Amino acid sequence: MGELLLFPPLLFSILFFISPLFHLMCKLQPEEPLYNGGMLKNQEPNVEQSLDSRDINIAIASASLQPFSEEQWRLNQETKINEARKRAVTIHVSDRQGLELHGAAVRIEQVSKDFPFGSAIAKTIIGNEEYQKWFVARFNAAVFENELKWDATEHIQGQVNYTIPDQMLEFVRANQIIARGHNIFWENPKYTPKWVLNLTHSDLELAVSSRIQSLMNKYKREFIHWDVSNEMLHFDFYEERLGADATLKFFETAHEADPLATLFMNEFNVVETCEDVDSTVDAYVSRMRELKLGGVSMDGIGLQGHFDVPNSPLMRGILDKLATLGLPIWLTEVDISNKFSKETQAIYLEQVLREGFSHPAVNGIILWTALRQGGCYQMCLTDGDFNNLPAGDTVDKLLKEWQTGTLEGRTDEHGSYSFFGFLGEYVVTASSHFSFARNGSADMKLVLLFTFHSSFKINPSKNVGRKAD
Repeated sequence: MGELLLFPPLLFSILFFISPLFHLMCKLQPEEPLYNGGMLKNQEPNVEQSLDSRDINIAIASASLQPFSEEQWRLNQETKINEARKRAVTIHVSDRQGLELHGAAVRIEQVSKDFPFGSAIAKTIIGNEEYQKWFVARFNAAVFENELKWDATEHIQGQVNYTIPDQMLEFVRANQIIARGHNIFWENPKYTPKWVLNLTHSDLELAVSSRIQSLMNKYKREFIHWDVSNEMLHFDFYEERLGADATLKFFETAHEADPLATLFMNEFNVVETCEDVDSTVDAYVSRMRELKLGGVSMDGIGLQGHFDVPNSPLMRGILDKLATLGLPIWLTEVDISNKFSKETQAIYLEQVLREGFSHPAVNGIILWTALRQGGCYQMCLTDGDFNNLPAGDTVDKLLKEWQTGTLEGRTDEHGSYSFFGFLGEYVVTASSHFSFARNGSADMKLVLLFTFHSSFKINPSKNVGRKAD
């Protein structure tokens, strides 16, 4: 049994430094001053142990709330981004004899990003060069909005058709875009194939086995993730019909079929709100623990992110708590409700994306903004002619902000050039001029130009030094 005693004059924020261990009552009015953990002013914390079974006693001798202004919150996000998403790099330039080249011109260009940031796509992208060009210019990750779902690939029993997802996968492959597999099963009977609903127990067992084997064998190693049993905290169609261990078997079979794929839970209203009792962060952790104890190989936390009014402190507190599990967290379906104006959607979207990108445990972000016939699910980034809407402007602004771009400069007296860059791949070009007097004549000079090209990747490790010659 552990015991922790907090003494004054520590602010209450010290509690939130260890807040992943607790479930805190959430702040329902995000327009009020920000408090870490999403608490209301003058509200006593409701603390309960939730992540594991260890006994931990917490005694708080004195506590106070410290509000944060919007500017302070943003500054903290920027600090976290610098720590999690960027590294210091030094380029050393020398000739083949190892002589350091002072004053060499250096040009550094980031050519790819390490952080997966993408959007859902729909079948409308097939053969649509304008859509494809727009997508590739921005994103390095994708998910098929509906085209891999069971009702899309086997709408009629026994008639399995992967033609559409195959064509979408060709686009993904051709442009070196990583893709998530969404989804194998959906626990909501509303989105289950109609012919599945009335199958007998034995026929349903055969059908689900056929579905998972067919899908996973066909697309083995094509998708980095699979959402195995979508929205299992809110719905339980398969467990009602096949027994309490149905989901466990789904995960086991998926892992056997594609051991390299990361298997995810994927749920809504975990990070978006505190008002949904079915999908609290504690419920999510408890469900993951149950599956893990059953032997499930689950390696990813999927948070959909269908937001109304975002609550950044609540979002951070939940991400902090889930981060203690040590698994990659993805925001898998981010959008803002269409009950707001397009301008308000853009404002709220920026709040969500900044909070997600600044959290070190978030390994990727996918927007739920597939452009299909009739528009998008809740929020579009562009109109039908690929002119940016306000949300699209926000995304473009952040993409530009979260990249190093192109840097130019000269090496110092040690032949070095240093910069602070976002994780990703870079191409560096260095050139240097040398003048030599010919025949002792000061007005006759031979000018030599030395140029080299090199590439390197900034990895999420410590500071990087790169030598080129």
